[in-house]
Amino acid sequence: MGTLTFEAGLKEGRPWPLGANWDGAGVNFALFSAHAERVELCVFDRSTMHTFPLPKCSDQVWHGYLPGAFPGLCYAFRVHGPCSPGHRFDPRRLLLDPYARELTEGFSYDPLPSATNCLKSCVTNEVFDWGNDTSPAIPWADSVLYEIHVKGATRQHPDVPEALRGTYAGLASPPMLEHFKRLGITAVNLLPVHYFLDEERLVNSERANYWGYNTLAFFAPEPRYAARTGGQSVISEFRSMVLSLHAAGIEVILDVVFNHTAETDEAGPTVSFRGIDNASYYRLPANHLDYYENYSGCGNTLNLAHPRVLQMVMDSLRYWVGEMHVDGFRFDLAATLTRDSGFLAAIRQDPLLAQVKMIAEPWDLGPDGYHLGRFPPGWGEWNDRFRDDVRAFWLTGGTGPAALAQRLAGSSNIFRHSGRAPQAGINFITAHDGFTLLDLVSYQHKHNELNGENNRDGHGHNLSWNCGEEGESHDPSILQRRRHLQRALLTTLFVAQGVPMLQGGDELGRTQSGNNNAYCQDNALTWLDWNNADAQLIDFTAGLIGLRQRFPQLRRCSWLTGEADKQGLRDIVWWHPEGREMNGNDWHSSHTLALGFILASEDKSVKSKKLLVLINRDANTLTFHLPPGTWKQLCDSSADAPFAFLLRQETSSLAARSVQLLLQE
Repeated sequence: MGTLTFEAGLKEGRPWPLGANWDGAGVNFALFSAHAERVELCVFDRSTMHTFPLPKCSDQVWHGYLPGAFPGLCYAFRVHGPCSPGHRFDPRRLLLDPYARELTEGFSYDPLPSATNCLKSCVTNEVFDWGNDTSPAIPWADSVLYEIHVKGATRQHPDVPEALRGTYAGLASPPMLEHFKRLGITAVNLLPVHYFLDEERLVNSERANYWGYNTLAFFAPEPRYAARTGGQSVISEFRSMVLSLHAAGIEVILDVVFNHTAETDEAGPTVSFRGIDNASYYRLPANHLDYYENYSGCGNTLNLAHPRVLQMVMDSLRYWVGEMHVDGFRFDLAATLTRDSGFLAAIRQDPLLAQVKMIAEPWDLGPDGYHLGRFPPGWGEWNDRFRDDVRAFWLTGGTGPAALAQRLAGSSNIFRHSGRAPQAGINFITAHDGFTLLDLVSYQHKHNELNGENNRDGHGHNLSWNCGEEGESHDPSILQRRRHLQRALLTTLFVAQGVPMLQGGDELGRTQSGNNNAYCQDNALTWLDWNNADAQLIDFTAGLIGLRQRFPQLRRCSWLTGEADKQGLRDIVWWHPEGREMNGNDWHSSHTLALGFILASEDKSVKSKKLLVLINRDANTLTFHLPPGTWKQLCDSSADAPFAFLLRQETSSLAARSVQLLLQE
């Protein structure tokens, strides 16, 4: 765009919008700091840094306008303020703009980075041709979520061009789109893609933060996932990925981390928020202002009770929806965001955000931090009760049929209030933080030695079972047991009311060798192993998703009651293997190792056949006496040909640790 000149200096500019905004003739800079006494703008022209005091402060926003400045300009701030408890002002430090859309690379943990080795913000103004892009807008009831890591998804995919492996472009490449369509998933739930840092202790041990839950810049896409082919920018590549996924009918949901920042605890780096206005951006203990509340377990907690911090979060969400076209968010440790703040009310009233999916991880590490079931209508919540009860039923015997029935019916005891629907619960068996599905049935204990913490990290309560041998096995009986259990767990997930979430790679039979906290393993341990994928398990998973989409009985929008309607029809009947309805004693008997349920159609105006689901967790084959009539077997999780159609009358034989799905003829 030409050469920048500085003779005119800074004009006053305006206090809104926050960040650096180019208007075609120059750039307006606006930075919030309630406690600053002076703010300097530092701009970088090749190897030279030019410093200008921001000339105006309006309502705690420091601002100035630089004529002739243009996109691509790198800049930072120096912030002067009081030296008193709760404040961490240091005008020697060059600080990032919290609203930066793009950052330079090359972060250093030097005690006082210089202008040559510090991160800098970059002015952007990228035009992108979205064409006729629209969100797939999949209804909650029809959604199947797929949790996936951008890099790990394709880093080892042999059919993805090598230059695109591990990138945004790779995730939207034809081989991946083909896999997504083959499975039938409706949304990719991406692990964090905001610009993040590797913690200093990981850098010192030559490890990296693979998962990315250490955000530094809430508006900037992480550049390490960009292929940058043909000179394409990080922002444009991300947008192209979204465009391609939308064209394939797949939504994009981002895992976002607004509970803490990469500046960690009081010994962490001062890179942005801490040096701009520590007392506003972070929650500080009232009697120890030099420390941080640590509800995140990561050293600090963002203070969404402050209006300007809440504004930053809302502005970030609107940016990713309005400018990047994402379809929703999964909020890490979402309970933190609701503490003394107007976060939920702000989300509810926002007309743009009302159009997208909101998912809470409904807990944090603070007092009263477990909020499952306490989010408002319209929100989905990660249902760890589903995870734990289903695991315990199949793997440890620690849960009986009553708890399993609650989870299969949508966890109404948790979510049925305030007008919420069964889709309030996001059901899952595994997720990024824990065992993979294969490891869940292969390891009794965690094996996290590679993380460098002497196996102290990671959860010890996994509700797993190794099926008779720890880790890899060549015993045919153990391998068969593991195959049956993986399929039984997957079938349970996809026949349950609520929204199912599949961890990416579970359908491949992926292992992490027993590591249940692989947050720092950016290597073949966590990257999906496409060369050794279990093709039969992929087909089985796709078949289950296909059955779920085919039969609306499995994705009801109203709660099951078991009560008869005016025509005498019941939406669900719980069935005993002896060929009768379950009774009160059956639910709590230690001898009840099997159960079934009959599902009627939700739409009474359409004559629809009933579905019958049969479950056998016993170690032995069981004969199930069926309800009257003829039943067509749609799925047998234990069979070599699991979706072969077979007619059943009077009885059906269920193999050990298996599930059958039948349709009334």
